[in-house]
Amino acid sequence: MLKCRAVWRKLAPLARSASTQCRHNVKTALNNGRRQAFVPATHMSTGPAGGGGSENTLYVVLVGAACLGGGAYAYMTVRGDSKRYEERISELASRSAKEAPESQPPVAPEPEEAAPTSEESAPVAELSGETESASAEEPVTEVPAEPAAPVVEEAEPVAEVPPEAVEEAPPVVEEAPPEPQAEVLEALPAVVESAAEEPVTEAPPAAEPETVQEAPTEPAVTSLPESAPAPEPVSAPLTLPSHAPYLLIGGGTASFAAARSIRARDPGAKVLIVTDEPNLPYMRPPLSKELWFSDDPSVTETLRFKQWNGKERSIYFQPSSFYVKPEELTSAENGGVAVLTGKKVIQMDVRGNKVKLDDDTEISYDKCLIGTGGVPRNLQVIEKAGDEVMNRTTLFRKIEDFKSLDNVSRNVKSITIIGGGFLGSELACALGRRSSETGLEVIQMFPEKGNMGKVLPEYLSNWTTEKVKKEGVRIVPEALVKSVAFKEDKLEILLKDGRQVKTDHIVAAVGLEPNVDLAKSAGLEVDSDFGGYRVNAELQARSNIWVAGDAACFYDIRLGRRRVEHHDHAVVSGRLAGENMTGANKPYWHQSMFWSDLGPDVGYEAIGIVDSSLPTVGVFAKATSKDTPKAATEQSGTGIRSESETEATAVTPVASSTPAPVMEHKDEYGKGVIFYLRDKVVVGIILWNVFNRMPIARKIIKDGEEHADLNEVAKLFNIHED
Repeated sequence: MLKCRAVWRKLAPLARSASTQCRHNVKTALNNGRRQAFVPATHMSTGPAGGGGSENTLYVVLVGAACLGGGAYAYMTVRGDSKRYEERISELASRSAKEAPESQPPVAPEPEEAAPTSEESAPVAELSGETESASAEEPVTEVPAEPAAPVVEEAEPVAEVPPEAVEEAPPVVEEAPPEPQAEVLEALPAVVESAAEEPVTEAPPAAEPETVQEAPTEPAVTSLPESAPAPEPVSAPLTLPSHAPYLLIGGGTASFAAARSIRARDPGAKVLIVTDEPNLPYMRPPLSKELWFSDDPSVTETLRFKQWNGKERSIYFQPSSFYVKPEELTSAENGGVAVLTGKKVIQMDVRGNKVKLDDDTEISYDKCLIGTGGVPRNLQVIEKAGDEVMNRTTLFRKIEDFKSLDNVSRNVKSITIIGGGFLGSELACALGRRSSETGLEVIQMFPEKGNMGKVLPEYLSNWTTEKVKKEGVRIVPEALVKSVAFKEDKLEILLKDGRQVKTDHIVAAVGLEPNVDLAKSAGLEVDSDFGGYRVNAELQARSNIWVAGDAACFYDIRLGRRRVEHHDHAVVSGRLAGENMTGANKPYWHQSMFWSDLGPDVGYEAIGIVDSSLPTVGVFAKATSKDTPKAATEQSGTGIRSESETEATAVTPVASSTPAPVMEHKDEYGKGVIFYLRDKVVVGIILWNVFNRMPIARKIIKDGEEHADLNEVAKLFNIHED
């Protein structure tokens, strides 16, 4: 800045002199030019006769034009600098008056800020007037006038910095605090006064360094009001991603399996799971099985359980450290899986490729999976019975339901389970075990003649019912509920045949209703026969939308259109959907399996269509100590037996050479195989206390062939070997 001032001292007189000389040369050139038209060339005495005058005239014109151009440039430069300085001083003065109440809360500084505003005009007027007079035809001797020149020179650093940084000022504006402005305004009068009263050599140390340091931050104050809304996103507690390449709706098994499959095929994929539950993805089977047999009093908090083989594990698929935070997903260098909990997707815009959450947040996507699962059904007679009945009824599905029912079972004397399917029978056995310790009365009622009557052949259903009774459960078969009422601090269940059951609490386990809330806004088709979103064999509902798990009504290329509500189906369909979302284009043919355990000694695995209304053929053998769910878990190392299943093991089986005695309708069904037939083709298989043979059953259904003797087919499972 000191160099600039020194240069200005030398150039200012030259500029003024050049301007005056330029005007003088122009006048001379014009006069010579006029005389050239009427005076002969020989009249000129500066050159040889015969035309030298024209060359002199041209020379004069060129010199005059050059001087004129230089003078004009100098005049514009000086005037522009003066104008910019005047505008900057006026701007600072106006801002100080406007922003002083906000940036300077104390009352004392206000008079000081008002004074600079008024004092600024005097230096500006002097600078403006002096600059204009310099451009006029004033004698060059007036230029070095000491009182005026220092004002220009001292204020010039302030004026020179902004011209080069005028365009750069806005970025600096947003970062600077408001305080420096007051300091600058307070310093400016001192700078002007010191320029007029003190020698030039003393002024720079006193005023210039302070002014130069603060000058770049001055514009920052001006933009603070303009950027006032900017802090809002910073103060927001959570910044959700506005776009997810892979968006998975629902936080169940299907979504987790799809996310794992997507990441396997696309390691850098960014996957966002949105779930209305407050929990990370977890497996549901232990909620009605192993968790009830835990000896840990804090099991409802830890959600860790011991498998039949004694190994301990959590119901969560992965710990929280496995996932990326939702707000960090967009910037994750290697991608990842993020879970947005406690948020529900309420609307889908299929054409716009975006969804709307219950808090009005919108998230766009490239590929989307619907894995919303289902909601437990309830009996209409219970829903219409009033709040007293509803408050004493549990619809079992989630972690919160397990915690609630566990608490209820420890504080009431009687619990009635309505439903004889997988869930109802498993809960009945689990609570029945607890009844022997606490004296809890456990009642199970269902419209069928025996447990799992819709799945098992009647003879096997009756045998299973006796096993459930031995667990301490009171069975009420062929029960159709007519009404439920709350009387005398008890729930009275009246059956259509006149029987009446009194209890403290009800667990309704009467099936699952697929969650298709998004069908209307998304324009997706819902199957009228099976329920759920109707998808093709690739589990695709639209060009960039897939459905998996309980909510999918898919086309099975072997067994036709189906909808399955089991853990392994969620795993298989979720994995397939994830592969197809990354471009695999595979059809659904790998048959999922499901299993149920009625305690550590009785369990089964099933695959395909298992419906008691179909013809069945059962082949049984004597069971050993190895033929129990506990032994199967010890062998496979996992309580989720489908996790030990792989498609690679589904090879052509080799039949056993041991004879196959058929035990039909005996009183003891230790272990065996039940075949379900449709048009003489096996469409479903149950392995009763036969474990780790599911790949063989899967291949039999995949082949879809007729079998003349199913006893020979049963040999493939080696059930007659010890």
